[in-house]
Amino acid sequence: VYIEDRTIDVHIRRLRKVLEPFSADRYVQTVRGTGYRFSTRIDTAVG
Repeated sequence: VYIEDRTIDVHIRRLRKVLEPFSADRYVQTVRGTGYRFSTRIDTAVG
């Protein structure tokens, strides 16, 4: 098995494209110099 240099980038791009219709593509973030991270939005109730 040979993995190309851009394999991860291609899969992240595909993942973002799949998540885009659900406005969830922003949860996959690029961390410069490190890679990628998944983050979630936390909704808190005020009251």
